[in-house]
Amino acid sequence: MNKPMDTKKLIASVSLIPESAPFNEEQRAWLSGFFAGMTGIEEMTAAGSGGVGSVDAGLAMVEEEEEEDFPWHDDALPIDERMELAAERPQNRKLMAAMAQLDCGSCGYLCQTYAEAIATGDESNLTLCTPGGKETAKMLKKLVKLGGEIPTGEGSASAAVEEGYTRKNPFVAKLIKSDKLTGEGSNKDVRHVEIDLSGSGLEYEVGDALGLYATNCSELVNEVLSHCDGVKDCHVEALATKDLATATDELVELFQANVKEPLEVQRLEKLVEDEDQIDELDVLDFLQMFSASRVSADAVVEALPALNARLYSIASSLKAHPNQVHLTVGKVTYEKNDRLRKGVASTFLSDRVEAGGSVNVFVQKSHGFTVPVDDNSPMIMVGPGTGIAPFISFLQERAARNAGGDNWLFFGDQQAATDFLYQEQLEKWHQEGLLNKLDTAFSRDQEEKIYVQDRMRENAAQLFQWLEAGGSFFVCGDASRMAKDVDKALHEIVQQQGGLSVEDAQAYIKKLKTENRYCRDVY
Repeated sequence: MNKPMDTKKLIASVSLIPESAPFNEEQRAWLSGFFAGMTGIEEMTAAGSGGVGSVDAGLAMVEEEEEEDFPWHDDALPIDERMELAAERPQNRKLMAAMAQLDCGSCGYLCQTYAEAIATGDESNLTLCTPGGKETAKMLKKLVKLGGEIPTGEGSASAAVEEGYTRKNPFVAKLIKSDKLTGEGSNKDVRHVEIDLSGSGLEYEVGDALGLYATNCSELVNEVLSHCDGVKDCHVEALATKDLATATDELVELFQANVKEPLEVQRLEKLVEDEDQIDELDVLDFLQMFSASRVSADAVVEALPALNARLYSIASSLKAHPNQVHLTVGKVTYEKNDRLRKGVASTFLSDRVEAGGSVNVFVQKSHGFTVPVDDNSPMIMVGPGTGIAPFISFLQERAARNAGGDNWLFFGDQQAATDFLYQEQLEKWHQEGLLNKLDTAFSRDQEEKIYVQDRMRENAAQLFQWLEAGGSFFVCGDASRMAKDVDKALHEIVQQQGGLSVEDAQAYIKKLKTENRYCRDVY
């Protein structure tokens, strides 16, 4: 067969024979075949067919033949295997292989479009892939330094002009409240956060995320600046919005040019030889290691990137809460190297913003993660910990729409007495019949740890029945452990309950994904 043409060429060839052209049906059919032959599409039209159905077939064939295969687009593959699969591909595909392959939208793109935006120069921030973390950022930086072929005309992700409030133009909203959900004695501090969107015109669908720009705590900013020279008030303001979590290459290069003290010169040389050690340091750690080699505050500010927006799954429906958006936020704090570390956005919302305070936000649309289009379709939700957030919004939405479909929630955490998030609301929905099934797994309430995937296996027969009845399966939460364990359990359930081979069970799950009936919001 001749080399397939692209869709644009096919449309061009068809458009050369407009309806107004002075040809009879036989002449029109002959010309259609002639142009099709010139462009490599064989048997595009049959004589006397009029061309419409055969043109559609030709277009479908072109689309099928031109669909590119991305063998690395599998979040179960480690990054080295993904990079090997993309080794012979152009630069933009190598960049794509470095992503976490979740298409989670946390970067503001999909894996493919984020890679294409970097390749074309439309996006310079290499740290937007939150699930991929430092591993992805390091690989992206390496690929960008090496450079490579970029296919002409491919993938400019910035072609569309966004209007209204966006990632680059956030809305200054007001915090309504940040209430603690976890009880006294819990190992966690989880907040229910409400934000006022009045006057923004911002709208969201359940399943979307809220992007939020936080600021660093003043204590950390002041400690960083205590190791700098020439400090001014403007530097305090600047560092409040800079990423202080990583000692960047630019910061290391700055000190390579300024370190003079012999012991610190040796220390820096050893550090540069061990990238893994640098990755474990935040900005303050790094400055403390070279306290004798002070540099200007201007230079430190210049060497650091801006803080990225933090995305949170929305825990409300606009139908239930007009002009508001709700979040479920786990406060992150931990000790490392005898110093308290704080999650920037989570402690911002829990500690540093009071009711009525300003919060810069935007809506990040989901990629198919939302309630089923059919209100009568069954819905199975797996959301342990703060992964419960989108399912609160799903249930609010279904209640507002008087949806008739059955709803089943698997929720898990550490202890029922202190960590049963939204317990009162969930039990109320269960009693009222909105939530038909509520299965919980509290890992530390008994000697043997129990998780949501264990509850799934205990209910395997009914879970499979819901899937067979057209049910949708949703997962939200940790990508590295929980989501993988849940996926494994789902495959086992489908294989056992359906009497399928391993391959057929995989095909079954793949079909669920294709039909948008297996959706994940993982991070």
